[in-house]
Amino acid sequence: MERIGTDVLIIGGSLGGCAAAISVCRAGLSACLVEETRWIGGQVTSQGVSALDEHEYIEKFGCSLTYYEFRNKIREYYRQKLNESSPARQNPEFSPGNCWVSRLSFEPKAGLWVLNEMLSPYLRMGQLKIYTLYKPVFVERSDDRISTVTFINEKTGEKFQVEAEYFIDATELGDILSLSKIRYVVGAESTKETDEPHALDGPNDPSIVQSFTYTFAVEYRPGESNLVKKPEGYEYFRDNQPYSLEVDYGDREIKYGMFKVLEGTFGSFWTYRRLIDSSQFRDDCYRFDISLINWPSNDFHERSIIDTSEEDRLKVLKKAKNLSLGFLYWLQTEAPRDDGGKGYPELKLRKDVMGTADGLSTFPYVRESRRIRALKTIREQDISAEFQKRARSRIFFDSVGIGKYWIDVHNHDKKKISLLIDTKPFQIPLGALIPEDVDNLIAGSKNIGTTHITNGAYRVHHVEWSIGEAAGALAAFCVENRVRPKSVFSSDKLRQRFQIDLLERGVPLFWFIDVPISSGCFVALQIGAILKIVDWDENSLYFYPNHPVRTLEAFTWIKRLSNFLSLNLERLENTNELLNNKSLTKILGKTFNEITIGRIRTCFPELFIEEDVLIERGQLVRVLYEVLRFLYFENGG
Repeated sequence: MERIGTDVLIIGGSLGGCAAAISVCRAGLSACLVEETRWIGGQVTSQGVSALDEHEYIEKFGCSLTYYEFRNKIREYYRQKLNESSPARQNPEFSPGNCWVSRLSFEPKAGLWVLNEMLSPYLRMGQLKIYTLYKPVFVERSDDRISTVTFINEKTGEKFQVEAEYFIDATELGDILSLSKIRYVVGAESTKETDEPHALDGPNDPSIVQSFTYTFAVEYRPGESNLVKKPEGYEYFRDNQPYSLEVDYGDREIKYGMFKVLEGTFGSFWTYRRLIDSSQFRDDCYRFDISLINWPSNDFHERSIIDTSEEDRLKVLKKAKNLSLGFLYWLQTEAPRDDGGKGYPELKLRKDVMGTADGLSTFPYVRESRRIRALKTIREQDISAEFQKRARSRIFFDSVGIGKYWIDVHNHDKKKISLLIDTKPFQIPLGALIPEDVDNLIAGSKNIGTTHITNGAYRVHHVEWSIGEAAGALAAFCVENRVRPKSVFSSDKLRQRFQIDLLERGVPLFWFIDVPISSGCFVALQIGAILKIVDWDENSLYFYPNHPVRTLEAFTWIKRLSNFLSLNLERLENTNELLNNKSLTKILGKTFNEITIGRIRTCFPELFIEEDVLIERGQLVRVLYEVLRFLYFENGG
């Protein structure tokens, strides 16, 4: 059996796994990425959900630089195919599918192409190795450390083993947690354990896991009949699922038209997760629209595939496939037509979109995984708008990323009401990525320290990417600094150094929607907020970096920096006299209008600023960060 050595092993080529691989390689370390399906990319490729679940701020703020790179490359992939008259040519934020649930929708093959393109430089340099069609089967663990993982190709029986310093579990179901006998959680927790209002009244129930879905793509071809074969169990699914164009949102039911936009709806069924809006493209590229079918009617909620026997798992997956194929058959034969008839035989199953013989996604769209028993667990109260009355969710000062999405829980059983709960913009705490009982494993996907409920917000595309990116960066940081993840979590100095590393990579940790990654004060403001040196408006996501700083505000920030550095005024006199009483007078002057950059320059000449103008909030934040970096991070405080 072949044995491979690497710095970091990433098990699972999910969206989080791909982000982790990019993160590790950009740090200059070696990585091995192993995926059990043919395609890396998870949600956007092998699971077919390439209409991204994001938030209203995403085009300007709310994800990392590499995620923006991924989104921009998707648009570049399609831009050359646009027709000459398409308004999309002048729209930098155009979406190939123009669907109403997502700001960017595209074909899975585009996601695969972009991810391969982003990873290709590291493959060429020999930094990265990628193996597909290999599944983990054995983990060698001694006490609190993993040493190797063994993989098998289930078709050929071929095995190989990987030895690494750090392991990132980015599998869709948290497979390494089970194989390594790490303490983990499955299913729904009780109110007694989490104190969440929507948790179970009784004991924990591992059978209550969010439904999963075999997605598929269809094309509408007027005048044609493209009926699929009626699948086994069709009548049962039709009547018990049931198949419908109506959606139960808990407090109301909404009926959608196939192509017609009905009153009180957000759009049509067809454009819900449309991947290709053919009106934007040349006829030689796309003659017809392509829509993704990922709807409550093909959510399989009868049984979970976590911690079952292989025989039972295969039976459940077969039944779930028949459920989805049955929904397609219903759409073709029995769905109410906008014109009053029944059925749309014009719908054609596009098997090539998913790249499979049956036209269904290679792997089911998985919404919930095994979850680590983490150093920190995110609860409903931390992010729900019902509890968080300010602009942001609970502040996690160990933040390693941010996100925003509804708590969207698709329950396992049709008798259970699904949850759709508004949240405030939230953070990803470092402690949620680190398991309690293993020292060199990091969670890198949907398996972090959430609950059954909060997983509903942290499972979506941009959040999973940020989780994977942070996991990869943490592994690299630990290798380079010869420290352990728990030490990074428990040591303020190490954690803050790691957070600066993330910020300099373009990973936001705090919500300020008017200070994007491209801003000159992005890093300074983010670390200033994380260290509680800089104030923020609790009722607003704006910082207003171009507003003049107020005298009291400036004085407060400078004093907090002084306190943070644990320096008294006498010692500060020996450091350019920046924060002693005389310097405060020089910086602040006697009135609001006297706060100028020239005064700052007098006190700290190393910082050169061309014009002597009124200092702005963003400029003062940058000055304070330079002082912080010089005194604390570079010179040991």
